[in-house]
Amino acid sequence: MTSPFRPRRSAFTLIELLVVIAIIAILIGLLLPAVQKVREAAARMKCSNNLKQIGIGMHAYHDALNELPPGGTSDAWTGGGGGWGSAWTVFILPYLEQDNIRSKFGFAGGSGWGAQATANLNITANTRLQVYNCPSSPMPPTTTSTHNGSAQSLNHYVGISGAVSGIVPGYTHNQFFTNSGQAGCCSGGIAAGNGVLVPGLANIRLTGITDGTSNTMVAAEQNDYLFTTAGTRVQWGAGLLHGWHIGWHTTRVPSGGANIGDARTFQMTTIRYQINQKRGWSENCGSQGVCSNMGTNIPLNSAHTGGVNSLMGDGSVRFLRDSTALPTLALLAMRNDGLVIPEN
Repeated sequence: MTSPFRPRRSAFTLIELLVVIAIIAILIGLLLPAVQKVREAAARMKCSNNLKQIGIGMHAYHDALNELPPGGTSDAWTGGGGGWGSAWTVFILPYLEQDNIRSKFGFAGGSGWGAQATANLNITANTRLQVYNCPSSPMPPTTTSTHNGSAQSLNHYVGISGAVSGIVPGYTHNQFFTNSGQAGCCSGGIAAGNGVLVPGLANIRLTGITDGTSNTMVAAEQNDYLFTTAGTRVQWGAGLLHGWHIGWHTTRVPSGGANIGDARTFQMTTIRYQINQKRGWSENCGSQGVCSNMGTNIPLNSAHTGGVNSLMGDGSVRFLRDSTALPTLALLAMRNDGLVIPEN
């Protein structure tokens, strides 16, 4: 006699299994972009918080010494020798809870590149400074120093030393140095001295930012790859070639439009191009200021969608869009031009 009950199935049919797999694949496809957006939002926030910490360090430095740090200078300002000295990234270390590193540094001459640099680089070998690293950057965390072969942390944030003359319609200035004109190393580009973190000993105080601290950039991002005219991806940046130590080779501040020969400003940039202008570059330091060793006018850039984070003089952090007009960007980069920044 036939049983009235149907036998219980012990497994999915092949068609049912394929349907389930397809549904899971669709869900993953829908969720993955959302997960990536959340991850990038978190990385962008961390990147912004790094700049806020740098801003706190800048203001603490100012409170202690009644002036902002040089963007970079030779060791002559400390009574040491000349040559390539250190940058603002070194000078504010005690105010970023990194005095254990700063206290070991020597400034007897060539602290950024030269005799003293060897000892300083040994101190920071294999030490990653998270506050100078934006997690959104596709760059490797370290670079191999061509000075002594050690692994040195990169710096993803550049001090703003000003803007080149003539970007703002109807406004020119002579607070800059020109260069030797060489296409490769070592000419740099155009180095301005009308920003906040400038090359040399400018002794800038917060009260000297007469355009207003909330209207003036102090530092911003420079941490994504550029592309040459041939389409080659290159790692060009003020804090990417030699790491975060090296700054400037003299105490002189850019002025008079003089030709200083070597106008490279490590850990600093002079505004000349649009934000995130990443493509179409050639190896030409002298004429365009964008090159491997090392362009003084490399554009502000990041891997964030649509712009870069920027630290302002009042300690706030602002997201500057790619669409920011170049004259507006130049006005934000200069501390004392006296001009009104348009709302755009």
